[in-house]
Amino acid sequence: MSEYINDPVFQEFIAEARTQGQVWVLAHGEDLLVVESVDFEDTDVMPFWSNEAAAKLHCSEEWSEYKPEPIALDVFCEGWLKEMYEDGVLIGTNWDESLNGPEVEPREVLEALAQTQ
Repeated sequence: MSEYINDPVFQEFIAEARTQGQVWVLAHGEDLLVVESVDFEDTDVMPFWSNEAAAKLHCSEEWSEYKPEPIALDVFCEGWLKEMYEDGVLIGTNWDESLNGPEVEPREVLEALAQTQ
């Protein structure tokens, strides 16, 4: 697996997502938050959080119109991750207030979630 297997932020995301049975994305109507990668040129990242409170911290300033929306874990794994992998979009996991956090390939998130079962 990737370098993120031992990353505490990534591991917290995986563990809490499994426990809660959902992940959180920021949405504004039909628009979902997608940003440019800090680590990879010409690559988009869609951030997800493992709890609503952490996601809600980001609903300010330029993202004040966004609201946290839950996604059931089975829907996330069976649909979202596959589509994001095909589109070349990375997953941001549990980013902090400064938007720091792992940018991970969708298949790696899926593998990590499968290993915790």
